[in-house]
Amino acid sequence: MLGNLFAKTEERASGLSWNDYMRLWERFSFNGHRYIAPAATVEELTALQGQANPIVAAAIHARMAVFSEVRFLWQPFADGRPGALFGNQSLSLLEQPWPHANTGDLLARMLVDVDIYGNSYWTKMASRNGSEHLMRLDPNRVVVLTASVDDQTTGRKWGEHLVGYSVLDEDRQEEAAFFLPEEVCHFKPIPDPMHQYRGRTWLSTILSDVTADDEFSTYKHKFMQNAATPNLVVSFDPSITKEAFETFAQRMDSSHRGLDKAFKTLYLGGGADVKVVGANFDQLNLRAVQGAGETRIAAAAGIPASYLGISEGLAGSALNAGNYVAARRRFADGTIRPLWRAAAGALQTLILPPDPSVRLWYDDRDVPFLQEDVLDAAEIRSKDSNTMRVLVDGGFDPQSVVDAITTGDLTLLRHSGSLSVQLQPPGT
Repeated sequence: MLGNLFAKTEERASGLSWNDYMRLWERFSFNGHRYIAPAATVEELTALQGQANPIVAAAIHARMAVFSEVRFLWQPFADGRPGALFGNQSLSLLEQPWPHANTGDLLARMLVDVDIYGNSYWTKMASRNGSEHLMRLDPNRVVVLTASVDDQTTGRKWGEHLVGYSVLDEDRQEEAAFFLPEEVCHFKPIPDPMHQYRGRTWLSTILSDVTADDEFSTYKHKFMQNAATPNLVVSFDPSITKEAFETFAQRMDSSHRGLDKAFKTLYLGGGADVKVVGANFDQLNLRAVQGAGETRIAAAAGIPASYLGISEGLAGSALNAGNYVAARRRFADGTIRPLWRAAAGALQTLILPPDPSVRLWYDDRDVPFLQEDVLDAAEIRSKDSNTMRVLVDGGFDPQSVVDAITTGDLTLLRHSGSLSVQLQPPGT
């Protein structure tokens, strides 16, 4: 079997891309039996376990709560600058992606897939009434197919291009469906460095921290289960028999082991001596050690610790008004807005824009999380308006003033030739 796989190396050199060659290790036959390995990578399979961690679950929920609040509209471009947002009937596919769902439901499902698997796949399907709806493709059953790009002169392979998406059946043994690249919305905000056409989950970078956090939680549980006290060592006189020792150990465990028996007075006899060993919570400084791991998880998710509400984010001046506003803005500008941009680009694959100069874009004006940003934008518009008034009073053409202020290019200003009264010579 292994010899058959290694023999495929020559095939890879002659026609198979690297990704196709690696799939030979996922699906192969031996001695009349067909074997298949999980389509997901090791990191993805481990991430499925990591999402059960409470800090990871809180991070996923915090990202999803803000990400799912946005809407999508069309945005035209003129002279390389974006124009005013507008909508039309073609956006109904996003407004009601499937029966009894809205845009928020679609975005929530897309982000959960990305957080767990690193990829989210969607395609259009026809409904019974003739309308269209979106259908989610299970990321754990989707195989991204690529082919090598050959140099026609030298014959060497210098790249890969996307062929399509293969969806395996429930047993992941045979191909159930195949989709061309233009038929699939592939949302992958974090590129996989090992695969040009796949994404990776942010969980893959902090799996060791997630495991450590789980182990600290287990430590606390075991501490409480074992009488909620530090570990004890009981020593006996050498003359104590084995039977007497075992009887004493059983009675001590039954009388002092468990939460309901914690802090009970311990009575000893027969020359027994008790010593405390190990470290308690204070000696271990468990809060600081576990809190540092929680902060690393929050950083990988792109969420400030003060917004996520973990222990290190609630200390000191992190919750002061100015610091919280800065943390909120960092979360919105550094994490959520890039996710919205990536989602708009991916969803545009399934929706034909009304014009080639129009793109699908997000409308965040009604997102409650960004209301303070709306106030800042209003102040900016007020200052821009004052600047326009000064320039128009100075004799510049009103339309050129609008163009210059909205684009930030002052070279667009055109003077009308008329000056204000204050600049006219006396008697004019």
